[in-house]
Amino acid sequence: MLAAHGLPATFFVVGKALREHRALVERAQAEGHRIGNHTLTHPRPLGESSDAVAEIAATQDELGPLGAERLFRPSGAGGAIEPGLLSLPAVETLVAGGYTCVLWNSVPGDWESSQWVETAVADIATHEWTLLVLHDIAGACADRLDEFLTRVDASVRHDFPPDCVPIVRGRVVLDLERTL
Repeated sequence: MLAAHGLPATFFVVGKALREHRALVERAQAEGHRIGNHTLTHPRPLGESSDAVAEIAATQDELGPLGAERLFRPSGAGGAIEPGLLSLPAVETLVAGGYTCVLWNSVPGDWESSQWVETAVADIATHEWTLLVLHDIAGACADRLDEFLTRVDASVRHDFPPDCVPIVRGRVVLDLERTL
């Protein structure tokens, strides 16, 4: 569907899912999509996990060359950016590993409601530049993705808004207080 709209995306992959669906992730990368690390087991929130460092490292190992760009998105609790999203050990790992940490400013709840398209379009209208999180899990965005892309494809970008990227290639560039 992304190809039909001529749109690239960034897929943040859970390491355990990658083990089962590696060919699909390789195809996505071959088609021009970016691939990033989204923890090994998706603990929610990541920063409250005692294994945050291992969650990042194990998934990066699983990604291998698919994760050469070293993009990382933490797993949150229902999409909230709040204390506990990251931890100091996780931040230290991201900095030492040269990662770019990508957060978001819109999570329309595609896994919770079929009304996610309306929520997403309303969110997009409130931001100068929206970084929207959708999910490729069963019952999430797939049923209405074409409709959504048709409504917004003229405004889709493949880069990240600076206010959603607190760590860039291992350098902290924004205050992380709201995530620790």
